[in-house]
Amino acid sequence: MLLNAVKIGLLGLGTVGGGVANVLSGNRKEITRRAGREIVVTHAATREPPTADVDTDGMTVLKDAWAIVENPDIDVVVELIGGYEPARELTLKAIENGKHVVTANKALIALHGNEIFAAAQKKGVTVAFEAAVAGGIPIIKAIREGLAGNHIDWVAGIINGTGNFILTEMRDKGRDFADVLAEAQALGYAEADPTFDVEGIDAAHKLTILASIAFGIPLQFDKVYNEGIGRIESIDVRYAEDFGYRIKHLGLTKRTAAGIELRVHPTLIPNRRLIANVDGVMNAVLVHGDAVGPTLYYGAGAGRNPTASAVVADIIDVVRALTTDPGNRVPHLAFQADALADTPILPMAEVETAYYLRMQAEDRPGVLAGVTRILADQGISIEAMMQKPPMDDDEALPVVMLTHRVREAQMDEAIRRIEALESIRGHVTRIRIETLN
Repeated sequence: MLLNAVKIGLLGLGTVGGGVANVLSGNRKEITRRAGREIVVTHAATREPPTADVDTDGMTVLKDAWAIVENPDIDVVVELIGGYEPARELTLKAIENGKHVVTANKALIALHGNEIFAAAQKKGVTVAFEAAVAGGIPIIKAIREGLAGNHIDWVAGIINGTGNFILTEMRDKGRDFADVLAEAQALGYAEADPTFDVEGIDAAHKLTILASIAFGIPLQFDKVYNEGIGRIESIDVRYAEDFGYRIKHLGLTKRTAAGIELRVHPTLIPNRRLIANVDGVMNAVLVHGDAVGPTLYYGAGAGRNPTASAVVADIIDVVRALTTDPGNRVPHLAFQADALADTPILPMAEVETAYYLRMQAEDRPGVLAGVTRILADQGISIEAMMQKPPMDDDEALPVVMLTHRVREAQMDEAIRRIEALESIRGHVTRIRIETLN
């Protein structure tokens, strides 16, 4: 080991932690050439013994994570245990002890990032978090540095591979949501409790971070509108295709004159858009800047090696900046800490978008006229409409409409009134449409 080697302490030696250890070891010479100093993992904390495929040569493996953040010889703490606690306490203690921190923990950054960055700013250390969003895709660096000269207009992303896998299987094979979810769990794409993935919480964590670095606003996870994919039926996927769209679970943040849109929900996207053709467990983020126009970032959003790639890149960046004055380092959230804007987050009721509507209507005269009258009363115009044959032995007819753009509040009222009609059975299925022009 070189005398000026940078000493790393890993918190977590599971899937990602093991990947980081292996990448740092396997690519040591190349990494040293890039960083200018050797980078060595001297300590790691793990509750379970590391698997045989993890290179722990020369590493002290402990069960006590606190011993690592308190160790005066460690320069950089890499937090890979996930969750909110004790990750937050460990991170803050590492910062208090003057250590730089690298993390892949999107939940930690989305909920506690403001507190963590303030502590790091005060102490003069760096907190790097590239792997927290979209795994191996360097989207944080792209927006924060590569697009620093742009006024970012909007960011849209497929940022959860589990949800994307489910919707892809529903489209390609006509399968039902519950059936595909069970397979995703069997394959290890979804957890035994899949709530974070299918309800959009994981994507909302990531979108919170993307919005902050895109628009220079504080992290505000509590203001993200969030809607999962559990109510999407295979028939909606098929009807969307008939109209020339594909359904994706999209995270979207957009700058408007009234405020910032911050929302995660199923979305119809024209099938000619590149992002609409991102399938399986892959991720993609589309960023629109005023100078560069649209740019698309695609790749593996999870997994041992892709995530380890992003973590190691952060470690290299931290090492390169060790001798840099803290005031000259790249700001955590892209904008200088004292220049973050208090731009309001737009309530979902004020968001404007187009809609896909599906309803079950009785097959008798005047039914559609009553529906279109309600839409007209709310200022909602119809772009296209299809009436489908009855499903199974049901006497009701599926009616599918695409509307022009309208405020969410107007659509909420229209749907409430339509569902109250005696001629309409059950709930109206509503999916938002974004053309991403």
